[in-house]
Amino acid sequence: MSSPLLEAKELSHSFDYPLYHDVSLSLYAGQSMAIVGRSGSGKSTLLHTLSTFLKPDSGIVKLFGEDIYSLKEEALEALRRDKIGIIFQAHYLFKGMTGRENIEIASLLSDETLENQLLRELEIEEVIDQRIGDLSGGQQQRVSIARVLSKKPKIIFADEPTGNLDSETAMLVIDVLLKYLKREDAVLFLVTHDDTVASRCDLHYRLEDQILCPL
Repeated sequence: MSSPLLEAKELSHSFDYPLYHDVSLSLYAGQSMAIVGRSGSGKSTLLHTLSTFLKPDSGIVKLFGEDIYSLKEEALEALRRDKIGIIFQAHYLFKGMTGRENIEIASLLSDETLENQLLRELEIEEVIDQRIGDLSGGQQQRVSIARVLSKKPKIIFADEPTGNLDSETAMLVIDVLLKYLKREDAVLFLVTHDDTVASRCDLHYRLEDQILCPL
């Protein structure tokens, strides 16, 4: 078997109180993993640690076989720019621009081209040239997801990406993400409150009482 694209070993972290300890996981090309748990359980903290933004109290995170917290900041920035995509519940879109312009900024930075297939799959092709402020919340979220996928990342981190979507649109988004993984040999690490969304992933876990347990 090939090496995992994402690997964590014995991660522990705390703020004013312990969040989790001895968390180990791995994801291979084409795989998806969902983490569920109550608010404050540490799900988003774990995502931030795996995605290069928060060094753990202890343990190792490897992306593409490299211990990310031993890398220099320049190397981390290159990793974030070229190989990682992060989908947030908040859109972080430029309001004065159209949906297409928002996506093209990301694709230009990564030297990729925007594919119309992606717009069709997300069902935003007909509204993509409207300004962000004229789009519904669900359309804005799908533009945000298209912006991330247009970079062609090999590892996608998604923090409640369907939290503001109705159930039908949430399933559409998950379908698109899972198709992308297979097409690009990428991996998805997803944090969600939605058990239905979590069940669509290859692996699903619950973070509870400081332990990551398989469901």
